[in-house]
Amino acid sequence: MDTITAADANRQFSSLLRKVAQGETVTVTSRGKPVATISPAQANNAQRTAAKKTLLARLKKQTATGARNWTRDELYEG
Repeated sequence: MDTITAADANRQFSSLLRKVAQGETVTVTSRGKPVATISPAQANNAQRTAAKKTLLARLKKQTATGARNWTRDELYEG
């Protein structure tokens, strides 16, 4: 995985996209801290699907906390 500063990513955006299109994942930093990850759409889709499945499985096992004194309809009232 490559790392690039936000300023360099801005200046070299076309070449950055070419790298990503070839399968590389790039982390963008700002002031030395990671702020974004750019990865190929196809590779990210598999990771995203797996992460979503894991999260939903964990949430289904978890018991709800806190008082719920509203209904779904009330939540969406405008």
